[in-house]
Amino acid sequence: MPPHPGHFFSSAFRLARASRFLLRAAKEISRAGVLAILAQSAAGLAAEKPAGAAPALVFELAPAPRPQGRIDELVFARLQQLGLEPAHGCTDAVFVRRVFLDVIGTLPTAAEARQFLQDQAPDKRAALIDQLLARPEFADYWAMKWSDLLRVKAEFPVNLWPNAAQAYHRWIVAAVRDNKPYDRFARELLTSNGSNFRVGPVNFYRALPSHEPAALARAVALTFLGERAEKWPQPRLDGMAAFFAQITYKPTGEWKEEIVFFDPDKALPAGAAPAQFPDGGAARLTPDRDSREVLADWLISPANPWFARVMANRVWSWLLGRGIVHEPDDFRADNPPANPALLDHLAAEFIRARFDVKQLMRAILNSQTYQLASIARSPQPAAEANFAFYAPRRLDAEVLIDALNQITGTTEKYSSAIPEPFTFVPDDARSIALPDGSITSSFLENFGRPARDTGLESERNNRITAAQRLHLLNSTHIQRKLEQGPKLQALLRNRTAPREVIDSLYLTILSRPPTADERRIVNARALAGPDGRTTAIDLAWALINSAEFLHRH
Repeated sequence: MPPHPGHFFSSAFRLARASRFLLRAAKEISRAGVLAILAQSAAGLAAEKPAGAAPALVFELAPAPRPQGRIDELVFARLQQLGLEPAHGCTDAVFVRRVFLDVIGTLPTAAEARQFLQDQAPDKRAALIDQLLARPEFADYWAMKWSDLLRVKAEFPVNLWPNAAQAYHRWIVAAVRDNKPYDRFARELLTSNGSNFRVGPVNFYRALPSHEPAALARAVALTFLGERAEKWPQPRLDGMAAFFAQITYKPTGEWKEEIVFFDPDKALPAGAAPAQFPDGGAARLTPDRDSREVLADWLISPANPWFARVMANRVWSWLLGRGIVHEPDDFRADNPPANPALLDHLAAEFIRARFDVKQLMRAILNSQTYQLASIARSPQPAAEANFAFYAPRRLDAEVLIDALNQITGTTEKYSSAIPEPFTFVPDDARSIALPDGSITSSFLENFGRPARDTGLESERNNRITAAQRLHLLNSTHIQRKLEQGPKLQALLRNRTAPREVIDSLYLTILSRPPTADERRIVNARALAGPDGRTTAIDLAWALINSAEFLHRH
């Protein structure tokens, strides 16, 4: 059973004490309450509790969850079959933070969290889901996800170059923003022709170290079939590669511009294998038709058993942290789905909705399964694989730095080292909206942003490392944000009562008010004293180093 976020509180706090608080030993006594807060939280909120124990009310609700629809019926039936208990439902405070992070990659503001918590409408969760799916950040965040898979990167080994990377990214953002049906999205990626600087989706055929037909076939199989075609039998790979044998790359007079197009006059290699669909069916290719269109027709057909299943599994994985088939890009006969009936249902609903990705997300987000707490009630490893609880996972690098900037009112400076042309990124640009994987920073690299070299989901690394902990606990980068950030400083200036300071910090950082015990532990008198501002910053520092902040849970 993976640990609940609160399990990390006390260890993180010990490091904080070593790095920051001990440097201020002379002031330690006046801030003893701040030093104790996370240890108390760990004991009171996140201790492993035996089956049947009272729920931790900050994170989970008391009533046992009940299925709310077909998704829940299939998940709960599988759990019952395995002898596993589902977790309790999550609280509103957990839900508002979780759904903001999962849908738009953005932390709710204190005002947004407070408004949701005070709302008494019975359908407020469904209403919030609809609001988030319509927000502009949705396009930026999910374009970031797709850019990882589609290798949107200017530099080596992809070498799109900045103009092409930005054109590609703009097309992805527009497709997500307009909720382009997934079958059209895939078809345009597969069949587009034109300039890599002007027709974004043609870069699908350029965002690879090799432009050989077999390499293109492997990219298509990974992206749309969820299969790693390097493991296919050679005849199957050769049959797939034949669809791309007449793709041509033609340079223009503009630096690094290429025209990508299907050339019916391009001679096929001697002894080339005939085109064959991945399911073994023979393809009928004619000289007057782009062979990629033939493949696209087969791929996006509702009768194709793979296309909808793979995307439904990806969306489930993106929202719940784990695919029904795990990893989501490793479909194969000896890696079966944990819940075949659930995957079949999601794929059928996706097809019925005409490949509407937002509708698929809406169905998952409104399910009781998605809204379970992250505290498991069954210790068996099968509980996570069968979605008996919401699996905690560390925030993506881009989401984490954006959250820190939102809390403090600071920004990051990004630029590209490429001189042709130099890429300028405005100071107020969010990290989730960066258009090019070559534009990075030491923070993003340290916190596991993918290099976008492979198109594999696993290329992103969200495991917590010692270097990450040290950066959050003991770097001038984070210290300056907390001590000089205008938004955090305004929060401290405009709240005169210690209770207001504590409540505002909790709502801003953890999207919930403090519990009575937490409020008591924080020494209110210290916050009201002559060094109250420093103590409040120490509290903020402790909270951003808590696992409750660093994880979606």
